[in-house]
Amino acid sequence: MTILKAENISKQYRLGNVGTGTLSHDLNRFWHNIRGKEDPYLKVGAVNDRSSKAKSDYVWALRDINFEVQEGEVLGIIGKNGAGKSTLLKILSRVTSPTTGVIKTKGRIASLLEVGTGFHPELTGRENIYLNGAILGMTRGEITAKLDEIVDFSGCEMYIGTPVKRYSSGMTVRLAFAVAAHLEPDILVVDEVLAVGDAEFQKKAIGKMQDISKGDGRTVLFVSHNMASVQNLCSRAILLKSGSIFIDGNVDEVVNEYLSIDSVLYSQSFAVLQTPQHKSVYIKSFKITSEVRTGATFSFEYEIVSQTEKQVDVAISFKTYQEVSIYQIYSGHTNEILILSNGCNKISGSIRELPLIQGDYSISLWIGSGAITFDFYPTIVRIKVLEGGFKKNHIAEYRNFPVIANANWTIND
Repeated sequence: MTILKAENISKQYRLGNVGTGTLSHDLNRFWHNIRGKEDPYLKVGAVNDRSSKAKSDYVWALRDINFEVQEGEVLGIIGKNGAGKSTLLKILSRVTSPTTGVIKTKGRIASLLEVGTGFHPELTGRENIYLNGAILGMTRGEITAKLDEIVDFSGCEMYIGTPVKRYSSGMTVRLAFAVAAHLEPDILVVDEVLAVGDAEFQKKAIGKMQDISKGDGRTVLFVSHNMASVQNLCSRAILLKSGSIFIDGNVDEVVNEYLSIDSVLYSQSFAVLQTPQHKSVYIKSFKITSEVRTGATFSFEYEIVSQTEKQVDVAISFKTYQEVSIYQIYSGHTNEILILSNGCNKISGSIRELPLIQGDYSISLWIGSGAITFDFYPTIVRIKVLEGGFKKNHIAEYRNFPVIANANWTIND
């Protein structure tokens, strides 16, 4: 049975302003409306490509979205940042309304869109459970019956009588997910907030969503950039690109398409084409300067532009084809002191005895200072590691961010 249906959903925004932005546009819309004519601004608007220069005052965050979801189905919604995933879920959750189209649903929807959504910071965790439950349409008796189970699942029992404003983001999302998952919604909508939680809670949350769909026969819409989680949880996925559905089908096929789309496969270099205007420090280019072979020395170069003299840390992470991070080198862990000068700086580095077995990987780049991020690329190039000699204890295991110690860095040599 179809429990959710999206028909011709589109969402238009005006760039740079809230609402339509001008009185003349509002009056023009009103004049067309009372004459029974179409909104004149629905005929204009740019495609939702955040990396391109705006050529119109309007942009279509979503355009002509059509799909159905069956009862008990777990649907993954994936795509790059800015593809329209969160906008779609906000429309499905009735947080915002579509510009055109209609959403048809059967049953109650529970949404977990952002950390702290539906929570009041001055209320305690217990009070927020009742508040959030009421927002989701539950009676006080229903919430009370589930209260102990919710608190136990969240793992926040010690702080349940403390105002939520004193919670960490991880504690907040734990409590919010526990409320949304235990109040028996017909449709559970989760928008990549689980990334805030620790590994133990992410595993626990995914297990709960599997129980909801398989055990209770309820529907889950799941957005995540963790492709392993999407493949583990979902049987079907939708890939959004520039506000439109690019592909809708089997989860493995859609994930493979997502990982290959717009990526630089087996490339040796990357360069920024347009200078970022809002970044005081940014990565201008990255280049691999050696062969990529198991057990061999892996060498690379950065170009980083800084507006002032600044001490920074840099990191390179290696990820599997499913976007699971397995190894990282980080200048801070090898006690390297990297001080950027004003202008363009060249940083070179190398890894002795590359500990990756033969196969396909992607590389992400980060530059920051401590907990502060200046620039970050989640996938900058994709590489093929060739077979080579290695010592068994140097092979990277599939763990979460073990750090390679046998790396060195130099700057402006």
